[in-house]
Amino acid sequence: MYTIIYMKADYEPWWKFEGWETFIQTNETFETEEQFESALQRKLQHFRLTYDNEVTKEGFWAFWSEDESVFCEACDDDVQIYHGIIALKSEE
Repeated sequence: MYTIIYMKADYEPWWKFEGWETFIQTNETFETEEQFESALQRKLQHFRLTYDNEVTKEGFWAFWSEDESVFCEACDDDVQIYHGIIALKSEE
């Protein structure tokens, strides 16, 4: 089973802070590795064309543009919004 998760939060996806699941925008599951890889490449290409910045860690991608932020009341400042892709391959 192969899964691609897209999350939108004020931190990069590899942190997976408590409650990170509430930031999931889409969760796609694929039966074959070929379907998974094709969908992942299409999604990454879309995000690369849409956002100015990208950082990658094994199985995680974070995309953002400097002009996309929200005000954080707890920190009394603006925080960056990140669009995270998580690619999961489970051995079944």
